[in-house]
Amino acid sequence: MAITQSQPSTRPHSAKSRAWHWGVLIAAVALVPLIVVQILVARAGPILKGRVVETLRARFGSDVQLDSLQVSISRQLSVTGTGLRIFPPPELVAAGDATPVIAIGRFDFEAPFSGLMFKPMHIGAVRVRNLAINVPPANMRRLARSHERQLGKVKIKVDTIVCEDSQLVIGTDKPDKDPRVFSLRHVVLHDVGPQVGWPFDALLTNPVPEGEIHAIGTFGPWNTESPGDSKVNGKYQFEHADLNSIRGLGGILRSTGTLDGQLDRIAVRGETWVPDFSLDTANHPMPLSTSFAAVVDGTTGDTYLHQIDATLGSSRFSCSGAVVNVKGRGHNINLKVDVPDGKIQNLLKLVVKSEPAEMSGVVTANAAMDIEAGDQSVSKRMKMKGSFSVQAIHFTDPALEDKIDILSLRARGETDNLKPGAPDVTSRMTGEFDMGRGELHFSRLDYSLPGGEIHLKGAYTLEGRRYDFVGHVRTKAELSQMVASKWKRILLKPLDPFFSKHGAGAEIPVRISGANGKPRFGLHF
Repeated sequence: MAITQSQPSTRPHSAKSRAWHWGVLIAAVALVPLIVVQILVARAGPILKGRVVETLRARFGSDVQLDSLQVSISRQLSVTGTGLRIFPPPELVAAGDATPVIAIGRFDFEAPFSGLMFKPMHIGAVRVRNLAINVPPANMRRLARSHERQLGKVKIKVDTIVCEDSQLVIGTDKPDKDPRVFSLRHVVLHDVGPQVGWPFDALLTNPVPEGEIHAIGTFGPWNTESPGDSKVNGKYQFEHADLNSIRGLGGILRSTGTLDGQLDRIAVRGETWVPDFSLDTANHPMPLSTSFAAVVDGTTGDTYLHQIDATLGSSRFSCSGAVVNVKGRGHNINLKVDVPDGKIQNLLKLVVKSEPAEMSGVVTANAAMDIEAGDQSVSKRMKMKGSFSVQAIHFTDPALEDKIDILSLRARGETDNLKPGAPDVTSRMTGEFDMGRGELHFSRLDYSLPGGEIHLKGAYTLEGRRYDFVGHVRTKAELSQMVASKWKRILLKPLDPFFSKHGAGAEIPVRISGANGKPRFGLHF
């Protein structure tokens, strides 16, 4: 009888094998996303770095360097770059200007994964820190314009750029000019593209006078080869500008206005308010308001003032002129000033230390004013030359007014009541002056009152500390008719022919001197 040995069953072993294979497959499937992510991370950095560099090269037509670009992945791509530099066109580098046109300390943005597969890549917002824009001088920009270049395709489009702690420097090839430096504390650019204007919202720190400018509008498109031709328009607010940062001035300025044009020729219209404007010659705060129209060259800092209509206290006047940048020193200010119908007491209160103002009246004046660049007080740097007329003069010091009233009575020969309290007289003053270093020099100062005229020349300090005038008084009455005493009239009668000159009853040499608002009148032989 044959005995048959049975074969062991393979089913358990096959089941285990299949389970193991399934486990390996599941693990592989689970690892695939991780592997893909690792590949994306590894590839995304070089891809994005290349696109950033190529886009900027296409936009600026020059060399671009990027020190590092890091990519991390969560729900989307998170990108951080450092050390981005955009250099001038090759011909400028060859000419010796290798300073980067744009340098960025750090930037970061986020983008969807799909951005790696589609061109151009779309980015919502780029955040930039420590941006420095250096615009070459005009001669270098002209050299760049003389070379045609082919620009590549833009591979990244950005909706918004947010810049913090930035600086714009506009170079100059003029030996008497300083580069223009603008501190940009916060700037937001929208819809950034190479062929369209960029809407912006910016906070700028103005160095002199110190204050903060908030501007909104449209800038560009940026003209790489000639930044001065880049368009700009918008409106601004200049708040809390401290005029005390300019030696010799005082007050807090506020200004609003509009701007339109191109960077090297911006038409600006606006208004300013200074409720407490003062000069250090007097330190008497006064309200000052202006409306103005000007053209600003943003590449040099020169400002051409076409028209300024101003009100100081209750006096109106107008100005025109220029504010010109001077290398290493600041700005020269040249103005023509016209006062058609002002109040002399307002002008005296602003510039003269003594208070109240020594006279009141209606003033008309024309003058040329120059304020040289420098570190000294404005009053020390200011020069002015012109002519003026003051009508309906009244002196605020009762004692001085009494002297003028009595002088008028004597000049008319009315000597019955030569004592304080005589009726006030109206008088008029005209003159030509030259002001500098806190002193007014009068080449001609004519003062007329009922019965007489006074013709003087001399100097007066703005602090009111010193008077020094010489000249003569011409009267209607003769010398002997100007005294009340009959005996004095008799004694002076023989002298009348010696003093009666040029058609006047008497012509008497006089001198006016004194200090601290207290002039003294005397004869001057």
